[in-house]
Amino acid sequence: RYEQREDFAVVIQPFFRNTLLPLDSTGKPDMSFFAADCFHFSVRGYAEMAMALWNNMLEPVGEKQTYNNFTQDRSKLRCPNPEKPFLSTGRNSGFGNSDLSLEKTESSVPYWAVIVTAVAGVLVGSL
Repeated sequence: RYEQREDFAVVIQPFFRNTLLPLDSTGKPDMSFFAADCFHFSVRGYAEMAMALWNNMLEPVGEKQTYNNFTQDRSKLRCPNPEKPFLSTGRNSGFGNSDLSLEKTESSVPYWAVIVTAVAGVLVGSL
């Protein structure tokens, strides 16, 4: 939708896609990364996520890290380099001028198949 814009971009940052639960030295989940509810992150967990997000924004599209290693090593925080002192987008990563057509294409599923499936689902569910 926004591929042709030069003043706006949407880029997926996949740093959390393949992340594993952080473990402590005994092999159990490291609860220092989580809040008291065991669901949300703690300050330490949010700091790790913020670093991973920042690093992802600097990595070119197609070369983004898809995991977070949950270490307290602040040296993993990257800085923009002089050759590319900006956040990476599809356009400035070399994908902006590709021959990939993003025009709307006709759906491979006919619209009537969706209606028939929905009605059949309601009928089966009511039985």
